[in-house]
Formats: sequence, structure tokens, C-alpha cells
Amino acid sequence: MPVTIVLGTQWGDEGKGKLTDLLAGEMDFVVRYQGGHNAGHTVVVDGESFALQLIPSGVLNESVTPVIGNGVVIDPGVLIAEIDQLASRGVDTSRLKVSGQAHLIMPYHIELDRVAERHLGKNSLGTTKRGIGPTYADKAARIGLRVQDLLDPKIFRQKLEVVLKEKNAILAKVYNRLPLSADQIADAYLNEYAPRIAPLISDTVALLNDAVVAEKRILLEGAQATFLDLDHGTYPFVTSSNPTAGGAITGSGIGPRNISRVIGVAKAYLTRVGSGPFPTEVFDEVAEQLVDRGHEFGTNTGRRRRTGWFDAVLLRHAARINSLSEVFITKLDVLDPFDVVKVAVAYESDGQRYDSVPYHQSVFHKAVPIYEEFPGWKCDLSSVRKRSDLPKEALNYIEFLSQQIGVPVTIVGVGPSREQYVEI
Repeated sequence: MPVTIVLGTQWGDEGKGKLTDLLAGEMDFVVRYQGGHNAGHTVVVDGESFALQLIPSGVLNESVTPVIGNGVVIDPGVLIAEIDQLASRGVDTSRLKVSGQAHLIMPYHIELDRVAERHLGKNSLGTTKRGIGPTYADKAARIGLRVQDLLDPKIFRQKLEVVLKEKNAILAKVYNRLPLSADQIADAYLNEYAPRIAPLISDTVALLNDAVVAEKRILLEGAQATFLDLDHGTYPFVTSSNPTAGGAITGSGIGPRNISRVIGVAKAYLTRVGSGPFPTEVFDEVAEQLVDRGHEFGTNTGRRRRTGWFDAVLLRHAARINSLSEVFITKLDVLDPFDVVKVAVAYESDGQRYDSVPYHQSVFHKAVPIYEEFPGWKCDLSSVRKRSDLPKEALNYIEFLSQQIGVPVTIVGVGPSREQYVEI
């Protein structure tokens, strides 16, 4: 059976959790393949909202085996808290599998993330200060601790002592911070976290590839989004992993020939959290309406999101990078009251037109959007469930987006709940 990838095509917060939840009923496995608890999915089921950070959205479906893949970085305290929080609401998490090859977020990662971001001052990157970047840096430097190390206390302590000597020197000499205790860290990770996580640890690469052979249905669920990708995003204002389709392959261990469907998720408008370029950003009453109607505050951080009009230039690039087979547009209903809706179809910078994303950051930072404008539909879409019931103005908008992206729009979200969507 085919393997499906669901990923974000903008700067995150597109509503990937909702699509994953919709598709989970058809799946046997749902796999989180990268990122950490710096990204959250909000899923609304029967009027009840679930904010998930690490555990895949498929956990809300009893027939699904949720998997945290090797490409994820894990704060074990956060993972356990999320398990307990879901259990308190009647969600069974015993099916969860965690890759032994996933890397552990350690206390020194969090401390370094915080002090480094403060040290950058006005040049800060806008990280969530949760240790994600430093953990991936240690992974690349080959000094990281992995989930499987929780199963071997001797190896865990040896690795910890080696790396902590270096980290404490940096904290003390560069940032004037007190050293961290190896004994305290080891006690928490080996005596408090390991007993809870050990039953969940699995060889997820073997598990998933056996599932492919057995023709099981697998969904790979990304966090963050294309333009936060370490290689393809608006560097350096990016995350430290690869949320793109290529990252789904390395972060799950499933080979590329087994992927047959890549679904990109995009909002009907655009948002961004933190620093970085944003050509279609708005600052007037339109911004206030988008924030208020879209409830544009971070799932994990509570930070207000920056807002703007839909950017088709970005989406064309995302379609190319990810080899998208289709697009799911979310939050179309947020645009219900607008007299006019806009779509950026190109940029202008220093007198030159750009129909694709400029490769040079200096050009992109100065890019001014060239818009196409459309009349709004001025009616409530939240109860619409059939394509034939969508107003012609909304259909025209969707069809134009599809033409601009070069990929069919197959589903449109018209509200936060599981059942609020329209097949196109």
C-alpha cells in the first residue's frame, strides 16, 4: 500500500494536524519524522481540542500505531507529560513506538539555547528556546545522546560526562553561567525518565519497513514547514531539521520508492512566527481580523503570529521542492468577511520582477508582492460540506490558487473541527 507524506508548505501552523487526523482513519501507522516539541498540532475532535507536541496526531485514532521516528529530537520530560496528559483525557498511548535512534534533548541544550538567543539581542532568530537547535547541532557533531542510551546506564554516563565537560566550559566562560551537574542529569534521565520510556523504544526503521512489505498504510507527518527547512527555508530564520519530503525519508527510514502521495498543507492566507522575511505581511486592520478570526497564537508558545495574504510564489516553490501531488487549503472560512482577498503572484525587487523565490536573501528581504485581487464571498462557510454549496467567489479563489501552484487543491478546511471540510 502507498506511503503518504503530509507536510507544511509555508512557515508552519497551516493545520497539518487536522489533515493528519482526517487521514488517520485510513492508516495503520502515523509517523512523526522530524522536529521536536517546538511545534504543535491542534486537533479538534467532537468539540474537544487536543494540542499535541511530540506524539503524532494519529494517537487519537484507536486503530493507528503512532511512531516517533529517528529524525525527531525528544525531551523525555515533555514526552512523558504529554503521555500523561492524553491518558488523563482517556486517550490510549500504549501503542506509541519511539525510535531508539532519535536524539535526546538534554538540560544543557535548553540552557545554551536560552543564553545564546539572549546574547544575539536584536539579531536573535526567534527560537522557542527549547533546545532543539543545539540538539541537532550535537547530532551533526556526533556527540549527541540518543534514546537507546537510556537503556545502558554505563554508556549514558560515559557519553554525558564527556559532552558535559565541554558544555559547562562554554556556559561558564562564554555566558558566565553556573555548571550543570552530571549526577543530577543522569539521575533524572536514568531513574525518572528511562523506566517510563523504555517500554516504548523500538527499532522503528525495521517496524515501518516490515509494514511496507505487509502492505500496511503509513502516513508520515511533518512538523514546521517547507520555508522553515534548514536547507530550503529562509535561512537563518529556519528550524534545525528538514520538514520537507526529503526529511520524511531520512527521518523515518522509509525509502523514496515507497512514497506515492505527498500532500502539502497551506492556509488560505499566510502566517509566520518569529523573525525573518515575509513579503505579504500586513499590519493594518486586515492583520487584526486575521489574528482574531484565525486565533493566530502559537499552540506551544502562545506567541502572536504575523499575518499576511496568500503567497503563490512560495507555494510554487514548495510544490517543486516536495514534489507535491495535491494541496489541502485550511482556514478558508477566516476570509469570510473580507470585501477583497489578495494573492501574491510575483515579487518586485529593485525594479525587477521575480516569478519564483529569489535565491539571494538580500533580494528576498526587499521583495514587494505583486497582487491579484478577488472579490470576497461575504458569507459564512463554516457549515458548507459540499463543493456545490461553496459560493462562486470562494470557488474562483480556490481554482486560482490551484492554477498558480500547479497542483490540484483536493480539500478545503472551513473550520477547526474534524468534520469541517469540503472535498473539491
